[in-house]
Amino acid sequence: MRISVVVPVYNSEHTLRPLVAEVRSALAGLSFELILVNDGSRDKSWDVIRDLSSECSWIRGFDLMRNYGQHNALLCGIREARYECVATIDDDLQNPPAAILTLIDKLADGYDVVYGTPIQQAHGLMRYLASRITKVALQGAMGAEVARNISAFRVFRTQLRDAFAGYGSPDVSIDVLLTWATQRFASVRVEHRPRAAGVSNYTIRKLIVHALNMATGFSVVPLQLSSILGFAFTLFGFFVLALVLVRYIIQGGSVPGFAFLASIIAIFSGAQLFALGIIGEYIARMHVRAMNRPSYALRDTISGEAGASAAPADVFPSIECLP
Repeated sequence: MRISVVVPVYNSEHTLRPLVAEVRSALAGLSFELILVNDGSRDKSWDVIRDLSSECSWIRGFDLMRNYGQHNALLCGIREARYECVATIDDDLQNPPAAILTLIDKLADGYDVVYGTPIQQAHGLMRYLASRITKVALQGAMGAEVARNISAFRVFRTQLRDAFAGYGSPDVSIDVLLTWATQRFASVRVEHRPRAAGVSNYTIRKLIVHALNMATGFSVVPLQLSSILGFAFTLFGFFVLALVLVRYIIQGGSVPGFAFLASIIAIFSGAQLFALGIIGEYIARMHVRAMNRPSYALRDTISGEAGASAAPADVFPSIECLP
């Protein structure tokens, strides 16, 4: 099986060469290409990508006009993939490229998408909790149980991209888009190493915002939640009305007190504002998509002649790619 390895790159000038060397060693003897998508890096990542592409014919580089986000960069690389299998992996060396073959072996069992789920994540407690919230939101958007085991390390059949070939929204979730084509998901436990350099660009805030974007951009669950909430408070209103009527009939008076009325009004007003807020989120997303903003825009591309089999590299930092 021929493999297109897609890597979104952001401020990773120090890890690109070791990553390329590990990919070359892991896929030695196979036909593969490495697609490096520079997502508006502020360092010299694009210069490194240009150097690597000039040294190695199987490396292709794509430079985005600005920072669009990890999933937008992945979408660019996936659309440019030439081979029948796509592997996506981060640029921080936390996932070992050697595990790509393990995921491909699982793919051969009849699955369309296989995730490399970390055995033990090298993250702090707050980052872990934020990641879990994101995965719960993603599960609602994907409608698949495997959503709890997703990661940025995945392998899937390239033909799945046909299902979202016309997708053009700036809000992108590769995992949700893959569900448009298949429900044959699987996961394999893989090693998760500490970062080789720098810090994660996914802060807790960004993860929570990403979860909200997926919940309102790819799912109707929030709308269903607001409907259930409205129905529940309607029942509560009838209960309060029945209480007032029963008290009036039995005792000949209404429920006294401003605090009681103020509390009821506050509860119902809060529920209404909550429902309106959810509806407003959906209207905002419809407005954004109606503007037909692109998922990404390319500034420059560098393409070598992909397809040549590569021999293992003797020393990872040194990549001998020329004949």
